[in-house]
Amino acid sequence: MQQPEKSSTDVVINGAGMVGAALACLLASAGMRVLVLEPRKETPQQLLDVLPELQAQGYDARVSALTLASQALLTHIGAWPTMAATRAAAYQGMEVWDGLGSGHVHFSAAELHEPYLGHIVENRVTLAALYQCLLMQSGIEVRNAVQMTALSAPDAQGGRWLTLSDGESLYAPLLIGADGAESPTRQLAGIPATAWDYGHHALVTTVTTETSHQWQCWQRFTEDGPLAFLPLASATADRASIVWSTSPAHARALLAMDDQAFCEALSRASDTRLGRVLTAEPRQAINLRQRHAHSYVVPGVVLAGDAAHTIHPLAGQGVNLGFLDVAALAEVLMEAHAQGELLGSLSVLRRYQRLRRSDNLRMSATMEMFRRLFGERPAPVRLLRSSGMNLVNHLSPLKNHLAMLAMGLHSDLPRLAQRDNSAA
Repeated sequence: MQQPEKSSTDVVINGAGMVGAALACLLASAGMRVLVLEPRKETPQQLLDVLPELQAQGYDARVSALTLASQALLTHIGAWPTMAATRAAAYQGMEVWDGLGSGHVHFSAAELHEPYLGHIVENRVTLAALYQCLLMQSGIEVRNAVQMTALSAPDAQGGRWLTLSDGESLYAPLLIGADGAESPTRQLAGIPATAWDYGHHALVTTVTTETSHQWQCWQRFTEDGPLAFLPLASATADRASIVWSTSPAHARALLAMDDQAFCEALSRASDTRLGRVLTAEPRQAINLRQRHAHSYVVPGVVLAGDAAHTIHPLAGQGVNLGFLDVAALAEVLMEAHAQGELLGSLSVLRRYQRLRRSDNLRMSATMEMFRRLFGERPAPVRLLRSSGMNLVNHLSPLKNHLAMLAMGLHSDLPRLAQRDNSAA
C-alpha cells in the first residue's frame, strides 16, 4: 500500500451539518487545518445566498429547541449573533399535560430568575450562521458532492487513508464522523451500533393558531405519542412548529388529509389550547429510531452527534447532545494539538469518550423511560402518572432542578458550553 506522506490536513470531518460545521470552526480557530467532506452539491456559500429568499417564503419545517448550553457554544463560535438577528424565538415557559389524565407541569423561566428557557431556531438558520463563520476561517477547506467510499486500517500513528467517490485517495491523521444517523464513517470504521425502531413517526410542519402561543412551548401526551407546539419568531406570535410523534399508520392518515381536515385533527389533539389551528404548511413524516454506537472511537476515527447516538425527540435534546459532543471533542483535540500529541491516538480520543458516552447513554435511557411511561397504559398507571405530574408541579425545587438540567445548566458541562465563557 502507498506509504503516507506528510498530510497538509490535521483533521478530516465527514459531514457538513450543524455538528460538523461547528467542529470545523472550533478546530480551525485553534490553528488546525481542517478538510470537510459533504455529499450535498450545494456549497456553504450557495446556502447563504438563497437563505433570504427561503426565509421570505416561510419557515423551515425542521427546528431545534436549543438550550442555554448550546447557545453558549454557538456564541463562542461566533454564530449566535447572526442566528438571533435572522430568526430565533426565545421561549419563557413550557406547559406539559397528560392528554389521557389530569396531570400537568408548568415550567417557567421567571421561577428560575432567567429571561428564557431556551430558543426555537430553524435548522437552516443555525446551519447558515455556522457556514458564515466557517467561510471566515482560513484553515478550512470544504469539498462538496463527494463521499467516502473506503477506509484503510490505521497506521502506527492512527492515521487512515480515505478513498473518495471521485477516485481520490487522501490521508487523514484523524477522521471525525459527523455524517448523521446512518453514518458511513461508522460503518466503514466497523463500529457496531445498537438500533431499534420506536414504532413512531415524527410528523413536522408549521402552523398558524387562532390565539398567541404566549412564547411558550406546549406539549400534550396523546394516546399515540407526544404532540408539541414550538413557538416561532413572528410579530403576531401565532406561528408554531409542530412535532407530532405518532404511529406510522396514524402518520400516513394525517399526511393523506387535506389541509382543513388536518387542521381540525390537530386542533382536537391539542385540546384547542391555542384555539383552532387555522393553516398548515406542507407536512413531512420522519421515521424515529434509537441508535447508540458501541464505541465512539477507534484508532484514527471518532464519532460525534447523530453518528454516535440518536434519541426520541420528545424532550428536544438530540441536537443539544450533539453540540455537547462538539464542545467536549473540540476541547480534547485543542489540548492535544497544543501538546503535540497524535490526534488519532486512542489515548487522546478516549478522553472524549469518557466525557460524553455515559451522559449520552443516561439521556437515552431517560427518554426511553418517559416514552414508555406516557405510552398507552392501564387506567391505574395513568392515574399514578397524572398524580406524579401534579406532585412535581407543586414541588418547586424538584421542578426547577429538572428545568435547569433540560436547559443545559449543570456543573459538569464542557468549558466551551458554559455560559461564563460564552462571550469569549
